[in-house]
Amino acid sequence: MEGQQSQQRQQEPDLNQLRKVRREKLSALCAEGKNPFEIMKYDVTHHSTDIKEGFANLEGKEVSVAGRMMQKRVMGKASFCNISDLKGNIQIYVARDSVGEEPYKEFKKMDIGDIVGVKGTVFKTQMGEISVHAESIILLSKSLQILPEKFHGLTNTDIRYRQRYVDLIVNPEVRDTFIKRSKIITSIRNYLDGLGFIEVETPMLVPNAGGAAARPFDTHFNALDEDVHLRISLELYLKRLIVGGLERVYEIGRVFRNEGLSVRHNPEFTLMELYQAYTDYYGMMELCENLIRHTAMEVLGTTVISYEGTEIDLSKPFAKLTMLEAVKEYAGIDFSEIKTDEEAKALAKEKHIEFEDRHKKGDILNLFFEEFVEEKLVWPTFIMDHPVEISPLAKRKPENPDYVERFELFITCREFANAFSELNDPIDQRGRFEAQEELKAQGDEEANSMDEDFLNALEIGMPPTGGIGIGIDRLVMLLTDSAAIRDVLLFPTMKSLN
Repeated sequence: MEGQQSQQRQQEPDLNQLRKVRREKLSALCAEGKNPFEIMKYDVTHHSTDIKEGFANLEGKEVSVAGRMMQKRVMGKASFCNISDLKGNIQIYVARDSVGEEPYKEFKKMDIGDIVGVKGTVFKTQMGEISVHAESIILLSKSLQILPEKFHGLTNTDIRYRQRYVDLIVNPEVRDTFIKRSKIITSIRNYLDGLGFIEVETPMLVPNAGGAAARPFDTHFNALDEDVHLRISLELYLKRLIVGGLERVYEIGRVFRNEGLSVRHNPEFTLMELYQAYTDYYGMMELCENLIRHTAMEVLGTTVISYEGTEIDLSKPFAKLTMLEAVKEYAGIDFSEIKTDEEAKALAKEKHIEFEDRHKKGDILNLFFEEFVEEKLVWPTFIMDHPVEISPLAKRKPENPDYVERFELFITCREFANAFSELNDPIDQRGRFEAQEELKAQGDEEANSMDEDFLNALEIGMPPTGGIGIGIDRLVMLLTDSAAIRDVLLFPTMKSLN
């Protein structure tokens, strides 16, 4: 085996030598006054798929295309190459008699990875492939690096994430994922705009990072000589705008949480949060379900999706379970019969569920949910009515104040959305913040802090309001059948190589 690997290494070209040859070609071009980097623009009339899809109208007509040369076959007086652009790729037929003897010699010296511009007529080869018969071909940018071997591509995931620009070049399916991501966000915006929502922007650097259970990133504002945080949520500022009378607002933006890395988590991610006056969490359920269904249909052309081999029909009604019902169904435990924190802790010990001394009955119910239920929620399911202990910003259920009007949406065993009937009672909210401050004093780094300005806003008066947050990255994962969050982030967080 070692002998085969050694022989293979000997047969592989010296990459440093190949790079040296490319630089020598560039130097020769510059010496002839043909530096490709001095070209300022190139007029493109069509992309590759425009030509293929419009062949009936374009056959025999002149087009101008540009892209990266990905294949090249030189055959004496006539050659073929394949160039890749934003939308796909197209074959170029380059004949010496059509482009001229000197330009043909220059074409033969071009390398895989070079960016070229081509003018020519559209035709179909004897093999039936729609192509461009080049009348001129010009080097627009010289590639001085070597792309990964064309048949094996770029498969090392660490290099793919660190050098996304190469990943996008050699793996067309990756490019398709990020084009779909853009379309998903556009579809969400259009849907919400159509419902009368206003898109707004709120601060990223904040004196108080609240609105979620997460540890923030900290930094220092030199001009003000003050410590500030990167936001962990969009919630508290958006609800200030509801107080101000905007009634329907949303924001799609980056939030930052100082947590670990995994296939589901990246410390900076894209969140969509919206708030609507005069509705509740049932209104948010309806909006959430319709929004996801609409986005799938608009971007994919279907509501039937496949994720890691599991087919899910988003057109069917999403399931609904309270957290109590879910734990009872999947863990066989009825927490409504458990009356005290001590009973809950004893049960957790019995079932080998780890907890902390500060945890109360509601915290432990949530731990049971995470342990026994989440991994079962493949079909879209709203988990409703969470314990008040883990929901400091949601309105209590009038008939059972130990629980709040909150839901989380789970699909493929992952949380996609979190929504409340928003707490608008400033007295209750102050008490919840005080409880969070106690947890922080006990060592809970993810607890919220007192926010006096937000409380002042609530004292001015906030109408009954429904709010929801949807993780854009996970939604993109679902709709593009991507296994890891890094697959849908152009530049995911990576540990430095230095």
